[in-house]
Amino acid sequence: MLPEPFQHALDHHKARHEPRPRGGDYLRLTDDVHGSPRGTLLWDDRLVPGYPHIGRILQLETGLAQQFSGPFWVEEKVDGYNVRVARLGDEVLAFTRGGFVCPFTTDRLPDLLDLTLFEDHPDVVVCAEVAGPDQPYVVGHPPQVQEDVQIFVFDLMRIGEPGFLPDADLDALAAHYGLPRVTRFGRLAPSEWRQAGELLRALNAERREGVVLKEIGPPGRRAKYVTGASCIDDILATVDNLPQLPAEYFTGRVLRLALFLAEQGENALPTVREQLGRAFVDGLLDALGRFRRDHRVSHTHRCRLRDRESAERLMAHLRRHEGPIQVIERRLEWDGGHWVLELEKVYAGMTGLLGHLLAGGIVFD
Repeated sequence: MLPEPFQHALDHHKARHEPRPRGGDYLRLTDDVHGSPRGTLLWDDRLVPGYPHIGRILQLETGLAQQFSGPFWVEEKVDGYNVRVARLGDEVLAFTRGGFVCPFTTDRLPDLLDLTLFEDHPDVVVCAEVAGPDQPYVVGHPPQVQEDVQIFVFDLMRIGEPGFLPDADLDALAAHYGLPRVTRFGRLAPSEWRQAGELLRALNAERREGVVLKEIGPPGRRAKYVTGASCIDDILATVDNLPQLPAEYFTGRVLRLALFLAEQGENALPTVREQLGRAFVDGLLDALGRFRRDHRVSHTHRCRLRDRESAERLMAHLRRHEGPIQVIERRLEWDGGHWVLELEKVYAGMTGLLGHLLAGGIVFD
């Protein structure tokens, strides 16, 4: 008999069997079910909790007072992709936010973490962000990671238990095993919104993504807040895939940008109108140029892997889960230390639209 919430989820088509790297399968929640978030997974009898949703505030003065009843930690929100790392059987595996085994991160774990942590504490789940220019998922990277990838730990969980381990446990394990952590800027009270604003202005000037706010006492609420510059950078990085992204992706970032400036002042981004216009116009003109040159709109990713099989699993993973995006392997070579994989993601929506329009096709508004 399956434990809840998996039996209910299977009955209501909210869970799926997913393949394991070395044969067999596991169960993954595809939606939130009975308080368990999407991405929660069941591997044999070991339940790895999904990472919970964190709400967003768009105004510091009112948002901090509304969301927090006591002091909170302010930590950096790193621009990358979310993973959970856990020991399951005799393997240490990394899972994406959605609960898929991540072939790339799993392969690189020995380069990123001291894996003896999982030998000494086999029930610990490490929650982290992986960021850098050399990864197969997102376009863009934080300014503090200029090559390859790094991991930034921000929480610990325990297999079979909801919620996060106390700060003291994270501090102790991070110190003992040298876990690389996100930057913690300090502790603030809800009334100290101006101090929070000063920090966000500094992060904005460095074009860093933003912060996560973690209430220190019960009920342990959390919220995130992003900088205006990160909103512009997101638009520039993704506008060449415009037809395949929901309109809310772009309108939400424009709204966040406007609210950031309304509270922080327009001098926080003195050339904001030009930057926002360039993000849209230059991004689309660049897509047009690439289409005229290559007859497609695409982005090339480059990443390093320790094992050739991992590269093959990564390509299969991307082709299975990237939807209408075509994923093409361009190069796989040994550089003496790693397998270097170059892959191209072709944005079918923008490629098809530009092909239609530049050939003289019509559209109906």
